Amino acid sequence: MSDAAWMEQALAQAQIAAARDEVPVGAVLVNSAGELIAAGHNQPITSCDPSAHAEIVVLRAAAQKLENYRLPDTTLYVTLEPCTMCVGALVHARVGRLVYGAAEPKTGAIESAQRLFETGKFNHLPELKAGVMANECAALLSQFFAKKRASGK
Repeated sequence: MSDAAWMEQALAQAQIAAARDEVPVGAVLVNSAGELIAAGHNQPITSCDPSAHAEIVVLRAAAQKLENYRLPDTTLYVTLEPCTMCVGALVHARVGRLVYGAAEPKTGAIESAQRLFETGKFNHLPELKAGVMANECAALLSQFFAKKRASGK
């Protein structure tokens, strides 16, 4: 499947998060053979876990499934530019490739608020691809927060 097709899968996960009143971010992890390993979405509110970002949820599920905390030769698709915590997790997991949709100007750690991979301090650097279905990913987030503001939450 193409990057856009996998991002659609991540967007479907983000919609699940939105339906549960979580910030709509979704992620999927795929192996080099093009097989889905794990899928997940943001759930820090429902799980009472501040680390339960979509990326972390997926990395945990994949590591359990594969019985290995290292996830080389995989691609992580996520609808929003990862934060510092999630960048650290994907580095430790040795994810081979990161594909994300919308940039995150406030907390994005790849190209926006920070540029962690440009520091030269990491012992692992995934291949990066930004902006896949960025408009669709950003629109889902914008709609979610507009609805929140309108309802006074």
